[in-house]
Amino acid sequence: MRLTALPLRFLTWLLCVLGALFTLALTLLSPLWWLLAVPLLALALLGLWDVCQRRHTISRNYPVLAHFRYFLESIGPELRQYFIQSDTDELPFSREQRSVIYQRAKNVLDKKPFGSLNRMNEEGYEWLNHSLAPVHIADSNFRVRVGSHPDTTQPYDVSVFNISAMSFGSLSANAILALNTGAQKGGFYHDTGEGSISRYHLRPGGDLVWEIGSGYFGCRSAEGGFDAALFERNARLPQVKMIEIKLSQGAKPGHGGILPGAKVSPEIAEARGVPVGEDVVSPASHSAFSTPLELMEFIGQLRALSGGKPVGFKLAIGHPWEWFGIVKAMLETGQHPDFIVVDGGEGGTGAAPLEFINRLGTPMTDGLLLVHNTLVGANLREKIHLGAAGKITTAFNIARTLAVGADWCNAARGYMFALGCIQSLSCHSDKCPSGVATQDPSRSARLDVADKSERVYHFHRNTVLALSHMLEAAGLKHPSELGPEHIIRRVSRYEVRPYSELFEFLEPGVLLDGRAELHLFKKYWAQARADSFAPPDYMLRLRETKLR
Repeated sequence: MRLTALPLRFLTWLLCVLGALFTLALTLLSPLWWLLAVPLLALALLGLWDVCQRRHTISRNYPVLAHFRYFLESIGPELRQYFIQSDTDELPFSREQRSVIYQRAKNVLDKKPFGSLNRMNEEGYEWLNHSLAPVHIADSNFRVRVGSHPDTTQPYDVSVFNISAMSFGSLSANAILALNTGAQKGGFYHDTGEGSISRYHLRPGGDLVWEIGSGYFGCRSAEGGFDAALFERNARLPQVKMIEIKLSQGAKPGHGGILPGAKVSPEIAEARGVPVGEDVVSPASHSAFSTPLELMEFIGQLRALSGGKPVGFKLAIGHPWEWFGIVKAMLETGQHPDFIVVDGGEGGTGAAPLEFINRLGTPMTDGLLLVHNTLVGANLREKIHLGAAGKITTAFNIARTLAVGADWCNAARGYMFALGCIQSLSCHSDKCPSGVATQDPSRSARLDVADKSERVYHFHRNTVLALSHMLEAAGLKHPSELGPEHIIRRVSRYEVRPYSELFEFLEPGVLLDGRAELHLFKKYWAQARADSFAPPDYMLRLRETKLR
């Protein structure tokens, strides 16, 4: 092929070839030319490989040059995050959100000059109204006592801000150690995630909420079912303060999972109670119960086996009739959980398919409102406490969540930032640059537990302190005084409305006497069943008609 016939897109490769030949000739004059000859020769050979291979068309059409494109594409998220993204773009967390977490975790100045960067006249902007008669709060160690069921003999005082579920296996050993050490120092709880209780959860002595998923890790029989004896042994550990049954999670609601055998190390196998090196399946649903009534029975069983510790469940809201069926089961049996944690569809640390992250699961505020309203309408709200999780990183996030019905908040990614996470979005690749979400010992060993545990402690302490300052400015003395009337949202350029007018709230007992007027309750409450998660009968009839 004549040089003049070479397409212009081959020019980069041609220059590499000519440069390699030229510098190779110059090495006869001085060996220093090898420093330039070797990389040029490597690029020339790379171009030859590009035009000969058949897998990548771009590389065949643009030898050598295509690799520059691949490189720039690979660092696209970093380029956007560091050079293009504004301070307030939440993708998924803004630079402003990350910065305040880093500052509070490092216990350095978190004040900002020159006013807000937010566009306060844009739809969706929210704020907390202040009072002309601010108060002083002497103690910002806000607590909620959980455990109102008569059989709960070991109630627990929950902090208003805690570490949400993240398993050992998803996070590194040093990350778990740092989180639990920070929780122990700050007196707040650390949710184990469904990966169960590892040696790294236990060593620092911080309070634990043991999460039990469909894989029953830590209380798993050889066949993969629930083992009561194993559960009792772990549940009675002094560090375990509450038991949380995971019905679903916001990151991937309704989705099971497989932990490949290659990732099942001896330490992970020890924590989860599974064989080393074998694939471990977490089904999409539980085998210990299949109806709302059976769920209530299971809750009672766990409460008895744990020695009277608070037992609850976590869920991301999906089909409303399923949630209503659970509440009806509480009413029928007189059995109820001590607490419920509402996980938002905003997702979390769990890696999941794009469709699950973006299009499955009710967002936290909507799910929390439904759960709170249902319990109020069924006269159960005073018996059951509510936690909530979903992109909570600041004191205002906590305040707005408490205002719509929660008693406390949990955070996962916020505490990951406190550990040093830089939002590289590589949690699923085992190549986390900060050593947080990886099992690669060469990466995780460089996460300093002593330093990062202090940052976890300070992040919690300074965030709760910021909450107390907001409450003082609003004229409130405790987070429990926050209500929907305190949070304001701009709904258009010229209109703002408080949550109390923006959202509808049920009156106590209206579900019991049929007075609920909200469309969702009128449509599904009467049809929901305590003995089944199945859709209402009329929906089944519609489905059958459609199939015909």
